[in-house]
Amino acid sequence: MTISLTKKLIGATVAAGVIVALAGCGTAPAPASSGAAKPADSNFKPCLVSDSGGFNDKSFNESAKNGMDKAGKTLGVKPLEVESKSDNDYKSNIDALIAGKCTLIIGVGFKLDAAIAAAAIANPKLNFGIIDSIADPDGDGKPDAPNIKPILFDTAQAAYLGGYAAAAWSAQAGGNKVGTFGGMQIPPVTIFMDGFVDGVKKYDEDKGGKVTSVGWDKDSQKGLFTGAFQANDVAKQTANSVLGQGVDVIFPVGGPIYLSASAAVKDSGKKTVMLGVDSDLAVADPSVADQILVSVMKRIDDAVNTTVTEAAKGTFDPTPYVGTLANNGVGLSPFHSFDSKLPKGLKDELTALQSKIVKGDIKVASPSSPK
Repeated sequence: MTISLTKKLIGATVAAGVIVALAGCGTAPAPASSGAAKPADSNFKPCLVSDSGGFNDKSFNESAKNGMDKAGKTLGVKPLEVESKSDNDYKSNIDALIAGKCTLIIGVGFKLDAAIAAAAIANPKLNFGIIDSIADPDGDGKPDAPNIKPILFDTAQAAYLGGYAAAAWSAQAGGNKVGTFGGMQIPPVTIFMDGFVDGVKKYDEDKGGKVTSVGWDKDSQKGLFTGAFQANDVAKQTANSVLGQGVDVIFPVGGPIYLSASAAVKDSGKKTVMLGVDSDLAVADPSVADQILVSVMKRIDDAVNTTVTEAAKGTFDPTPYVGTLANNGVGLSPFHSFDSKLPKGLKDELTALQSKIVKGDIKVASPSSPK
């Protein structure tokens, strides 16, 4: 069940013929068995706490919830899922889950880093997980407690493919320009943007093209950000600043800010298309399906599902989980309604690029890639 907390606990594919994408270092997440399986420990209680974006963000929070719900259904348990309304809620939400006898608590997102680390240190007999972070507030390069499982994704690899596809689309459209902007300037956001601009450059190298990208400079690590993950006037104005530069494709990286980009595109009257992030956005939010060329996905749902089911069996493993193209942790969604409109041969080129990345023939690197 999904609940909100204040000071008290109130309640408790593959791209069609194209690319695969999904999950982790070590053992890749596998879909849980369809049959109900009771957890080994009858006291097992998995719990999830969102960041301030909430569970209806059509992005990473919602994907994590889907994974938790799936695991709960398979295991025959009712997870506690708490929604943070602001950044100030993280500590109190986690404290309430601990008081509620949760045995596994997963925090969704980089912004819960310090709160998860502090809780894990104070509660060494409980298991914790955190998405898009290693829970390392002290900066020594490793989790601050041995009972934390980092759930990470090298999304630069998938965004590289997305950038290549965006460049191909723009070249076909004739504008030869694509753009991106982000929510907060944090590693889980900039890693998408790094891969994206490098994918555009790869297209130009392979095709002798002249497609340029705006909104992010990988070398200087500077670009356009809204400062938050809310769909609001600031996000729309930021999207307009990218659209005003004549882009054929826009890549909003930051959960709900895609809604602001969508509105800005519609208001502009232009034929600019968007790239989605985290989930298959054309499926997650059908209202924007006709604007989504493709989505750069990270399978948070599978990672959470696997983490929960392993913990239920008593085999919780704090080894960092890193989703890559090689283990299907990240990748591209189907192109859906745009499939028949793609430049000839693009999907084969993307398949070949993915193969080269997996084999190591192409190195996709970002300062924000999991180490």
